[in-house]
Amino acid sequence: MTLEGHQGKSVVIERCTPCQAFWFDKFESLQLSPASTLSLLQQIGEQKPEGPVSMSKAMRCPRCEGPLRPVQDMQRNTRFNYFRCNGHGRFIRFIEFLREKDFIRPLTPLQIAELRKHVHTVNCSNCGAPVELAAGAVCSHCSSPLSMLDMEQPQRLIQQLKEAAAPKPVDPALPFELMKVRRDMDILFGERKPDPIWWTDIASSDLVQACLGSVSRWIKAK
Repeated sequence: MTLEGHQGKSVVIERCTPCQAFWFDKFESLQLSPASTLSLLQQIGEQKPEGPVSMSKAMRCPRCEGPLRPVQDMQRNTRFNYFRCNGHGRFIRFIEFLREKDFIRPLTPLQIAELRKHVHTVNCSNCGAPVELAAGAVCSHCSSPLSMLDMEQPQRLIQQLKEAAAPKPVDPALPFELMKVRRDMDILFGERKPDPIWWTDIASSDLVQACLGSVSRWIKAK
């Protein structure tokens, strides 16, 4: 995939939909423009996984065939994981890319309590395993806490796009559409009765994917 980078430069990355992952050559992830990051967010939302993805423990670099080393990194207060070749780049799953770009945040205790009122089991956004809400809000298989999309982050990217005066004009209605999605999420965990389709989406996939699907549909309809 050829994407827009900073200062008008192009960035070519690789995407594997069955693996739900990207390959970034060295520093390519940092070179993505806000528009490209938003585009990848939309694509992740459109590529709903068919089931849990199992990664091989013997990952190899597509450039040199050398072994990839598992790495845990942190941005702000969020940890994310990927596989790295010291000389060429890194292989990172969609969910970890979203963590790196600060799109995902853990649920608050109030949101977890509201979720328990409507569904009994949700799928872990990290490994796909079922999480019994009555037993807790952490996946028993990979120890990941239940998380959801931070709806403020897409709006911040839109603002960066406007400030950067991108070559293509930004649809002025898009921020309002994203605000509507955020309002829907507020309704989802608020006092008002939510649209039943939200609970259907969450029950059939996971919290992050349900949010991604919603944002993807709004961006696509702009």
